[in-house]
Amino acid sequence: MDLLILGGTQWLGRSLATEAVARGHRVVCLARGESGEVAPGVELVRADRSSDNASAAVAGRDWDAAIDVTRQPGYARAAAAALADAVGHLTFISSGNVYASQNEPGADERAALLPPLEADESTPETYGEAKSAIERAYGEVFGERFLTIRPGLIAGPGDASGRSGYWVARAARAARDGGPVLVPDVLADAVQAIHVDDLVRFTLDQAERGAAGGVAAGAFGTGAYNAVGDRGTFGEVLEAATAVAGYRGELVAASPGWLADQGVAEWSGPESLPLWIRDPEWRAFQDRSNAAAKAAGLVLRPIGQLLEETLAWERDQGLDRARGAGLSAGRERELLAALRS
Repeated sequence: MDLLILGGTQWLGRSLATEAVARGHRVVCLARGESGEVAPGVELVRADRSSDNASAAVAGRDWDAAIDVTRQPGYARAAAAALADAVGHLTFISSGNVYASQNEPGADERAALLPPLEADESTPETYGEAKSAIERAYGEVFGERFLTIRPGLIAGPGDASGRSGYWVARAARAARDGGPVLVPDVLADAVQAIHVDDLVRFTLDQAERGAAGGVAAGAFGTGAYNAVGDRGTFGEVLEAATAVAGYRGELVAASPGWLADQGVAEWSGPESLPLWIRDPEWRAFQDRSNAAAKAAGLVLRPIGQLLEETLAWERDQGLDRARGAGLSAGRERELLAALRS
């Protein structure tokens, strides 16, 4: 099929383009081309989506399907208006952040959404509202020709944020250099991670079905899906990470309150301990139902395999490199000393 990807030069978008080409699709990416190169076999149409008529270069062609990954409502509103008659089926990569409540374990796609952001530009603080606005913008235009995918934590090779690979990389460094390893004492907390390639395959499967007729053809390809991993616990992630890395040393657990008092960030970012969420209002962000997606064909690799593949990529990038997420070695030593004093 003829597939248009709005974006497509960063991690998820490029992975979508790479897999689409491997499936034999003709792929065009509409992007500035400044965030990275397009995948081999992909045509790049350069455009700045913040400018007027950014979609003009592709609106005159017929597309079986399109995929958008944006977080800017203005980009989506403009694309919906320009491409309504040119695109047969549209998929939007949304986020689990669109839900109004993040403290209902096991909630599915019927849960209430955040009110859509009225502004055209989003900020990190309005990320969920912005994704909600984009879902509405595309849904109003494409109707039953529209599919929205709501991932949570995307993991695996290529994760430039550094968060999904931190624990297995940290365990590998400890196996090499010796421990101990500082961990948050949240072992029973829920964790859900989906390998980027599993997300890509599910997204393209649904886009292909939608382009072929969706509900009218008795297939899937429309509506909304929580494309998230199976529910596990933080303790299970640590157990798998240490097993994959071959680390058998000590894990030193610190309470969430103590870590917060020491200024240790949660979830992601520099000098953080990734995947830990202290706020009880967000306790179910990594505990959503993926039953609908699995019924539609989502296949998930085991957490051990996910971490093995991630560790191979982490080693290639360099275990000792400066990371976008996680504690630096010096800061971790300071915290361990303080905890034991």
